[in-house]
Amino acid sequence: MEFRQLRTFLAVAAKGTVTDAAIAVDLAPSSVSEQVRALERSLGVSLFDRTPEGMRPTEAGRRMTTWARRLLDQADQARREVTGRPAVVRLGTLETLAATLVPDIIERLAARRPDLGVEVSPLNRRDVLAGVEDGSLDAGLLLDSGPAVGGLGFDAPPRLDFLDVEEVPLAYVTAPGASRDRLLVTPPGCSFRMIADRVLGTDGERTELGSVTVIHGWARRGLGAALLPEFAVAEDLRSGALVGHPVVTPDIALRLVWRADREDSVRELLYAAAGGVRDTACPTGDVRAAAAAD
Repeated sequence: MEFRQLRTFLAVAAKGTVTDAAIAVDLAPSSVSEQVRALERSLGVSLFDRTPEGMRPTEAGRRMTTWARRLLDQADQARREVTGRPAVVRLGTLETLAATLVPDIIERLAARRPDLGVEVSPLNRRDVLAGVEDGSLDAGLLLDSGPAVGGLGFDAPPRLDFLDVEEVPLAYVTAPGASRDRLLVTPPGCSFRMIADRVLGTDGERTELGSVTVIHGWARRGLGAALLPEFAVAEDLRSGALVGHPVVTPDIALRLVWRADREDSVRELLYAAAGGVRDTACPTGDVRAAAAAD
């Protein structure tokens, strides 16, 4: 087995097609196919079922996925120890969170482990979860609710553990005197859209906008009402540029997620994230319990 074959194999397993995997690893589709076949020949088993819908891992392929990640992680650790390069935790998160809440976690991590680097990738939720699942990210930070990942209403990969870092209060706001007849929302599938649909229903006039930042700006101009995270509008509420209206919202958490079989790689990030836990129940598990206590 060669490391390049393992990386290509994981890309195919994550993307489901040779074409998409080729884009992910920057190879020609023919090279991706040949590397997968070479890996299968070296093992003497089929790793994928080739179907019209794409490449589906066989039982042997699913077992190989765990081993491939483990071998690549160990190879990366060996390189770091031999060359003296610092370890890096790869964190994917929503752009809004990357700009507002993530810096506090990074500061706590830097104070705890100045030798440990963090690469933060602002992504949509689907890509965050896909990256955590395929191992290109060590952990993801997103908004969610409920006792399991995806409780807000989105699909999530199996075998994800999580830690709720802190609650994220929401505010239903308009400019002073502005009508609430029009609701400003993010596109379908976005966390804030899911929350708005659940809290305010799906009827009535709506305007879809591309980001929380744009919605915030439109609300300040009196162009509609918005349900936004309180951290994004707190200063405007204090100054009177926006006014809040009563509404009952679900408990939304800033949730750190990771693969259950990769907990060692995010151990220090868990400790740093847990430094911000306030009155939040921590899931069971030795590392998470220790992090909460820390």
